[in-house]
Amino acid sequence: MLVLGLCALASYAGSAFASGCSSPVVIGGSPPVNASAPIPEAFVSFSIELAFFPDFAGNLSAPNEFSNNLLNNLGNLTGTKPYIRVGGNTQDYALYNASLKVATNGTFNLTRSADYPTTLFIGPSFFESYSTWPDTLFSHGFNLGNNQSMGRETLLATVPLACKALEDGKLYHWELGNEPDLYSTSSQGAVRLPSWNESTYVDEWLNGTRAIKSVLANACPKMALSNSYGYLAPSFAGTNNHLNPVVTWHDNLDADKDIRLISSHNYIGGATQPGVTLQGTLMNHSMTVASIAPQLNESRLLANYSIPYILGETNSLYNEGAPGLSNAFGAALWGVDFNLWCASQGIRRVHMHMGTDYRYASWQPIATSKTTIGTKPPYYGNIAVAAMMGNLTAANVSIANIQMPSIYNAAYAAYVNGALARIMVVNMLEYNYTTNGTGPEPRPSASYSFNVPPTCESRVGVQRLIANGSDAISGITWDGYSYNFELEQGRPVLLKNVTRGETLGVWGGVVTVDVPDSSAAILNFKQLQSSGLPGVVVGRSV
Repeated sequence: MLVLGLCALASYAGSAFASGCSSPVVIGGSPPVNASAPIPEAFVSFSIELAFFPDFAGNLSAPNEFSNNLLNNLGNLTGTKPYIRVGGNTQDYALYNASLKVATNGTFNLTRSADYPTTLFIGPSFFESYSTWPDTLFSHGFNLGNNQSMGRETLLATVPLACKALEDGKLYHWELGNEPDLYSTSSQGAVRLPSWNESTYVDEWLNGTRAIKSVLANACPKMALSNSYGYLAPSFAGTNNHLNPVVTWHDNLDADKDIRLISSHNYIGGATQPGVTLQGTLMNHSMTVASIAPQLNESRLLANYSIPYILGETNSLYNEGAPGLSNAFGAALWGVDFNLWCASQGIRRVHMHMGTDYRYASWQPIATSKTTIGTKPPYYGNIAVAAMMGNLTAANVSIANIQMPSIYNAAYAAYVNGALARIMVVNMLEYNYTTNGTGPEPRPSASYSFNVPPTCESRVGVQRLIANGSDAISGITWDGYSYNFELEQGRPVLLKNVTRGETLGVWGGVVTVDVPDSSAAILNFKQLQSSGLPGVVVGRSV
């Protein structure tokens, strides 16, 4: 067992450490200065590729109960089901065909993408899918990429269908266009001339959103009112592409004051990039910090607009992920670190992107010739993040990063109503169950010690996220539970062959937890009744 040197140089979460020390980390009793503001509801959310939304949701005659069960699991932990953004690359390919008898009719052009159709028609029944998941909010992505007559006709024809489907409290926000900063440079085929710039984008976006509002005013008048009308924008692919997001805002993108969330997209790397590995790319805290740093800088530059900043689309490796990386348990551990780092740094919501047969998807909603239906490793990371967050509708929850001495470890503290409630440790040192097919090697572990406030009770509950190794694609559990399709269609099933209900003692104010390589653990603290914590007002949604 490796005992990590954790030297607390200050008495709050987020302290610096020096390698080689063995003093426990001192965790303050109240949120440190580096802690986030209270986390909004539905922090753990999803983005679903528009072409595949009917696969995930089903329709009125055959709703996808498996998907709904998985969403319910997350909602039961955080108090709100994940918000669903329906969009992605195919929202800018989608054209409307009123006579189409099925939800979608897509054609794959393998020279452009083998993962999604680049010719796509949607029919009236597409919009049934917005009625299959109770108590769920959706954003619908309209087509901005096609600025020809068919694209304009689609925009005007689908606004009434979308608004009728999302009436009665199902609308999250609207979205117009996906990654317009790549319109003139996309590897799937440019849809704008090289002269495409920030001001021409702003002109097109304002023209389109004003047309949407005009149609809404007739089709769904209440949804055109200011308190329910708004957008995720600009939904750029990143911070350093053909269009500059800050210049876009300076060019008066929000002239109509209808942008409710600043949305950016992030991927830590590419599925076919040379040198991408589990340990070097995903299970590596320094890579996560570097990946999100441009977005954090952008959010600071746009802070004067006082609009919450989110990741409207993200996942591990762009181009739908890589087999053996994005669909392995190591990607679940990456997802835990990535989401909690975002939360601790002020990103207000994270939408993990998915599509049918996508390697990085949290679940496969239907069986295809490529992929069996089932819960995938990244979903277990989603569950662990939700458990760390807790019920965001019942209390104010703040997340603080705890600096670690190794780039292969990450730790976070969750404060609930101003008091320490949970610590999560992610040991990202790679452990593969098999090495060259020769069988398991002994699994190392690391020991982490924390000096916790005297207001904490002397017994600490432990919940673990674990699998046979970072390369595992099955056999994963969270706190002893499986969410596999073949058991109860994604509902939690407590397995009999796993250990749970573990508790640790606090000795001399210190609690120590052993975490095997390629696994994670949450320490759950209870406050002594006499702690006398002040009451707080619970934060609401964004």
